[in-house]
Amino acid sequence: MQRIKEVTGIILSGGRSTRMGENKAFIQIEGVPIIQRILALFRELFGEIIIVTNQEELFEKIDARIVVDLLPNAGALGGLYTGLFFSSFRYSFCVACDMPFLNGSLIKHLSGRLQGYDVIVPRTRDGLQPLHAYYSRDCIEPIKKLMQEGKHKIIDFYPMVKLNVIHEDELDALDPDGESFININTPEELDSIQRRRIL
Repeated sequence: MQRIKEVTGIILSGGRSTRMGENKAFIQIEGVPIIQRILALFRELFGEIIIVTNQEELFEKIDARIVVDLLPNAGALGGLYTGLFFSSFRYSFCVACDMPFLNGSLIKHLSGRLQGYDVIVPRTRDGLQPLHAYYSRDCIEPIKKLMQEGKHKIIDFYPMVKLNVIHEDELDALDPDGESFININTPEELDSIQRRRIL
């Protein structure tokens, strides 16, 4: 797969995983930890990979740039802020560490919509997908402003930047089942996904 030039891949792994009971990055799907599935794809796609975490000791053997949350209690928004802060490139593609079925063709397609925008985010039937989206470094200050107001929802800073929403009909051609946006929060969800993949 042809690499997307000068883009950082950011993996957010700072969550507490309280519902799962273990760090979701290391849950195995089809015998491979989710973090390794994401890394394998990101190595094909991006010139730089950053993992944002508050448990850096768990990732010390992983070949990626590990950075610690600058704002450890600010949720995914704080993780995105940290990733963008440390990124070497203007644009970054950001995902959560519990998304095992990312689609390289879809990620590349979205990269073609970057020109002139700060955020490129898919909208599915479940709504906007802020943890499967591209962000420019111009988002850093709006995110900082939002957090200073005590808000921690990623989509709340979208009105402050140039936003490009990619709608479902455009996504369906590359990912008709919407598997790219699946994330795993509970043991029950994991069991359901594992059974579905076997059938």
